[in-house]
This record gives sequence, structure tokens and C-alpha cells, in this order.
Amino acid sequence: MFMRIMNRTEEAIICILLILTTLLVFVDVVMRFGFNSGFMWSQELTLHMSGWFVLFGASYGLKVGSHIGMDAFVKLFSRGVRRILTSIAAILAIIYCCLILYGSWIYLKKMKMIGIELEDLPIPTWIAHGMLLVGFAFLTIRLLMILWSVITDKADGFKHADEAKESMELAEDITKGEEA
Repeated sequence: MFMRIMNRTEEAIICILLILTTLLVFVDVVMRFGFNSGFMWSQELTLHMSGWFVLFGASYGLKVGSHIGMDAFVKLFSRGVRRILTSIAAILAIIYCCLILYGSWIYLKKMKMIGIELEDLPIPTWIAHGMLLVGFAFLTIRLLMILWSVITDKADGFKHADEAKESMELAEDITKGEEA
């Protein structure tokens, strides 16, 4: 249940951010080049929405296996060694995420205490930069899931996009389509 809510939330936020960022940039470009005006705050908002988008996208990429992996070397080893290497990589990535989470917590706490707002928007900095906590929390959860799947022998590595394999499948589909 928790994972379903997390997945839906992640997907919804990614979609909303993509749509809103695209619309905001489009409207701002039309305003600037068509009417010689624009919104002073659009660049700052776009920057922050992009940050949120990147962190949610990274987490989602771990879930669906869309990250390109440098796994040619790891695939040379047996399944057991791959599991060990993947476990080490996941643990190191989790430690890194925890360090970022800790540092983000301290930073956001100080920003809230100081009460600084963004330059062009009346939004407290700690809220706009809260993406650090949320995004890295999602990443940590995804990495823990990968580590658990390796520990329970359901996987032997990170899921990676295999562009070469996908290209070959597309080429075969095209060839079959031409033959028919």
C-alpha cells in the first residue's frame, strides 16, 4: 500500500512538474519575444521546478530501470559476485543519500530559522529547497528496495536500460514489418 502511494505520488508529481515547467517556459518566451515583457519570477520558479523534477526523476529511474548502467564489467562475474558488488554499490549509495539528507536537514533548519525568502518569489527558501529532503528520501527508499531485492535473491544487480538490446529489438521489428 505504501509503495503504491509512493509510486502514484512520484508519477503524478513528475507529470505535473513537466507540464507546468513546459507551460511556464512557453508563456514566458511568448511574453518576452512577442510582447517585450515577461515575468520576473519565472526563471527562478523554473529552476526550482527543474530541481524537483530531476530528483523525482532519478528516483523513478531507479524504479523502472531507465538509468544507463556501466555494467559490462560487472556482468563478467558470476551471479553471487554480482550480488555482492550490487550490495556494496547500494550500501555506498544509501550512505551518500543519508549524508545528503543529514546536511539538507541542517541547511533547511537554518534557512527556516533565518527566514530567508527566494529572490523573486515570496516563498520561504526552506520550502523551495525542501526538494533535497523529499528527493533524497525517495532515492533512499528506492535504493533500500534494490538492496532488499538483492539480499532476498530476487535480483543480482540494478536494473539498467540496455540501449543496445533495445536497438536490436527495434531493428528486428522494422525488418519484420518490411517483410510483411
